[in-house]
This record gives sequence, structure tokens and C-alpha cells, in this order.
Amino acid sequence: MSSENELPASAGEMSASLAAQPIARITRDGVEYVLLGTAHVSRASVEAVREILERESFDAVAVELCDPRYKSMRDPESFRNLDLFQIIRQGKAGLVAANLALSAFQRRLAEQFGIEPGAEMKAAIDGAEARDLPIWLIDREVGVTLKRAIRSVGFMDRVGIMGGLAASLITREDVEESEIEKLKEGDMLGSMFNEFAKESPPLFEALIAERDRYMTARLREESTDSLRADKPVRRVLAVIGAGHLAGIEKALEAQQDDPGPMQKALSELPPGSPWPKRIGLALFVVIAVAIAILFYRGTDSGTEALWTWALCTGIGSAIGTLAAGGHPLSTLAALVVGPLKPFRPGVPVGAAAAGVEVWIHRPRVADFDSLRDDVIHWTGWWKNRISRTLMVFVFANFGMILGEWIAGFRIVKSLL
Repeated sequence: MSSENELPASAGEMSASLAAQPIARITRDGVEYVLLGTAHVSRASVEAVREILERESFDAVAVELCDPRYKSMRDPESFRNLDLFQIIRQGKAGLVAANLALSAFQRRLAEQFGIEPGAEMKAAIDGAEARDLPIWLIDREVGVTLKRAIRSVGFMDRVGIMGGLAASLITREDVEESEIEKLKEGDMLGSMFNEFAKESPPLFEALIAERDRYMTARLREESTDSLRADKPVRRVLAVIGAGHLAGIEKALEAQQDDPGPMQKALSELPPGSPWPKRIGLALFVVIAVAIAILFYRGTDSGTEALWTWALCTGIGSAIGTLAAGGHPLSTLAALVVGPLKPFRPGVPVGAAAAGVEVWIHRPRVADFDSLRDDVIHWTGWWKNRISRTLMVFVFANFGMILGEWIAGFRIVKSLL
């Protein structure tokens, strides 16, 4: 096994774009891996990918993409297959909204410099297809990464993740192209949550380190499978975000475990912290006991407490729906369903409000066509029917939670 960070002797003839790219060459188990570090929104990275494919021969090309992102890149119309009812029913609206925010962050940077998002990955894929080379998709799904990140950290870090997503949509400051090149020192996900990732080892582990190990395991697995084929792979070009280069290089040198079980373990969702549910249950128990005591003291006091609960949770859910631009009937649904929490365990108020919203404002073909462009700017989230429905789901739930705490405070205070 060997490792080096230099190009062949002919590097002096290379263009500045390629010579400036971070590159590592690792040989293990009879396969040479050429790791090309890129910035995900960079002209220089696109040129470097094209040049290295022209200058050197490879048996396969690996890219930092998962299957859904690859399909989305190759088929921009894939959003037309989005089933909003199914997403809402499965409680995945928040996750889809987070994916859109990540995509919007990258597209906004790309729009500023007039370059297609993920153009360096597309250049690698196009180059591989032109040379009839296998394409290996080695990254873990973004949804799994975000879920593992959220479940691995505490409440404040979760707030940081949500804040990072929101800030990426609201900020309109232009970014210097030299700053874009500095993304080679990091990762697109990591750059959005940079400060939180630095201060939170669990967050860095989920966003960066785990993916380093996962992508390394994928490279090893694909290489092993190819050695059993009629045309074994001996040289692989891996186009990855440069923030992963050092981690993957190190993992290729040290990783010995079976890659299959490693990928499975890194794709499993850890159990969520029981504390949010316990705190929520404890709060509801306290409120229920308080209402019972107030009824014991007098019917008027108990009735007033019930009204406090109904108004706070209902109005909170309704305000959240209105803030998301929901239809009046969606707002009414949130107002009615919000107070019924004890009778709808596991069914968030956001699902009811969003269900009504998508029933009234069914997405049009134009909404699917413009979704990627609309969400680049934060105002577009209210304009597009699809993104607005996702926001109704998220905002109604936030409003309900806020209303629940306000109701609990007022009801318990009335006991004193």
C-alpha cells in the first residue's frame, strides 16, 4: 500500500487549474485510487476533472453522489414524480424541505458565478460515459446524513442545524470566487454548519468523518467486485469534495473491516433521544393534572384551563400555518386539530394542515418545473405551491409546540 500527494512527472505541463487541485494517489490491494479534491461550485474544478480524464487513463470513475442525487442530476424533471400526499403521510416533509434548502444553497452560489451546480460531478460522469467507463456512486444519501447528524447532537446543536439551513436561504451577500475555491478546504454540508461542526464533535462526525469512512468502504467494495469481473479495475479516479480528501486517503490506508457491514452500520439511523418525547409527555401530564385539580376546585376554573389549552395550541398552530402562507382552510384545519393532541398520537398537526393545503392548492406542472429555481431565494418558498406546502407542515408543528408551552405555563400559573 502506498500514498503520495504529487502528480506524475509530467505535472509541469499541466494547466494551472489541474496543478492547483488537491490530489492524492493511494494504491492498495492492487488498485490505484486517484483522489481529486474539488469545490462543488468552481470553474477550476470542472476544468481539472476534464483535464485529468484527458491526460490519464482510468478503469472506473467514482463520484461523491448517492443514487437519488445522481438521478436528480441526470433527470432534472425527477421532481415531477414527487408525491406530496405520500411525503406528508410519512412525515418526511421536513426532510424534503431540508434537502431543498441544501440544493438552494449550492444553486445560489452557482447562479452567482454562472456555473451549473455540481458541474464537476457532471463533468466526471460525462467523461466516464464518453470513455465507456463504469460510474461508481459512493456517497451516503443526504437524508441519512442529516438524520444521523440531528440525532447525534443535543438541542442547541439541532437549533444550529436549522439556523444554518435558514441562514443559507436568507443571506444575499455575494461571495468572492476566491472564497468559493476555499470550499476545497471544507465540504458543502460542513460549510453550511461550519461553526457548529467545529464546536460539536458529534456533528462533525456525522457530516464529514462518517462519510469519509462510508465512501472509502464503497470504493473498496466496488473495487473488490470488479476484480471478480472479466475486466478488473486497476485505476480509479474518485472526484470528491476536497474536504473529504484527507479523511478518505487516511481511511484507504488504514481501513481493514469488511466494507459491506461498514456501509450498513453507517447507514442505520441511531435511535432518537428519548428526552424530547419524555419532556413532551411530562409537560402534557403536568397540564392534564393541573386541569384536573382546577376542575376539582371549581367547574369554572377547569373550563377556563381547557379553553386556555385549546386557544393556545390552536392559535399557535394556525399562526404557524399563516406564517407559511397557508390557505384559510388549512389554517382552520390547524386551529381545529392543534388542541386534539391527546387524541392524535403520532399524527402531527402539520400533517393535517399540509394535507388540506395540497388538496386545495394542488401543485401545477409549472410548480414542479420552477421548484429548483424558486427555492434559491427565500421569498420563492412562499411562491411555489410545493415548497409552501412543506413549510405549512413545518411551521404548523412549530406553532403547536410553542402554543403547548405557553398553555402549560398559563395553566400551571393559575394553580398558584
